[in-house]
Amino acid sequence: MSKIEEMMNWSPYSLPSSEKQKIYEEGLNNLTHKHYNGCELYRKMLDNFKFDISSEYKVEEVPFLPVRLFKQYELCSVPKEEVVKTMTSSGTTGQQVSRIFLDRVTSTNQTKVLAKISSEFLGTKRLPMLIIDSKAVVKDRRLFSARGAGILGFSMLGRNVTYALDENMNLDIEAIELFLNQHKDKEIFVFGFTFMIWEHFYKILKENNIKINLSKGIMFHGGGFKKLIEQAVDNETFKARLNDVCGIQKVYNYYGMVEQTGSIFMECEYGHLHTSIFSDILIRNPKDFSLCSKGEKGLVQLVSLLPESYPGHSLLSEDIGEIIGEDDCPCGRLGKTFRLHGRIKQAEIRGCSDTYERK
Repeated sequence: MSKIEEMMNWSPYSLPSSEKQKIYEEGLNNLTHKHYNGCELYRKMLDNFKFDISSEYKVEEVPFLPVRLFKQYELCSVPKEEVVKTMTSSGTTGQQVSRIFLDRVTSTNQTKVLAKISSEFLGTKRLPMLIIDSKAVVKDRRLFSARGAGILGFSMLGRNVTYALDENMNLDIEAIELFLNQHKDKEIFVFGFTFMIWEHFYKILKENNIKINLSKGIMFHGGGFKKLIEQAVDNETFKARLNDVCGIQKVYNYYGMVEQTGSIFMECEYGHLHTSIFSDILIRNPKDFSLCSKGEKGLVQLVSLLPESYPGHSLLSEDIGEIIGEDDCPCGRLGKTFRLHGRIKQAEIRGCSDTYERK
């Protein structure tokens, strides 16, 4: 049994920092060796920086790749015939997109970990699911964008899936009402990307004075608040306005990226984003890449034990964040807690919601 398979039997927020550090040092060093031997481009990059592959490194010493490299190069550590799925990041016309190559093991583990983390908030039973998006987004299941991948990944956690928007991105009130009547007085799972929910769900309900009852709903949403902040809509405002039009109270933001699909960072009941046992973060000073202290803002570095088919186990994002605590959240979940502060200046906008808005 691999370490990841063993960890699948653990609670996703159960490892104290000292135990997690040991697991990650071994796991990240093993993945670095694997990708060094399997990916020629990765090997050349490490060799170019005189990285000593024969040594063992602490978590903060494991080399990281800027996420933008996945837009410029095809980084793959397994033979092409073993690739079962190719993921692409969001991108507007003229922008390059990241291409992430998954073999069966990596794809399966990402799906299992997503389910494991989500069950902490949804429970273990699959709930009737309402997706605030259009079915037209989900086309080629072998090659799809971050938005389509998110929909497909989370839809596996629900049942009786219904899309709230038609193919023209109009709110389908009839389909929503039929879904709610079929699952009256039952808990339901609501999923969507932040901007999509605001523009195509909340605003339409508000402008047309339509009230629906999602008081039994549990909503997951992600994709960033950049465009909503420009409209003076922060996380708390987002939750309050949704509650006004549909009565939903359990609304959880999540943070993640296609380059590390599966190992998402969920927001808890206290509004803190959490690392799980399957991933972690570091914060680095954008000037010299030194480690930031707790409460100090910097670039978010994401590490994960899941990427086995591509060198995505240690990535430097273009997001600004800060660590606010570790193993001390009042919700009781162990792991680091953090908050985000948007993108570094001049970084490309590539979040799922932001990308749709620019189109």
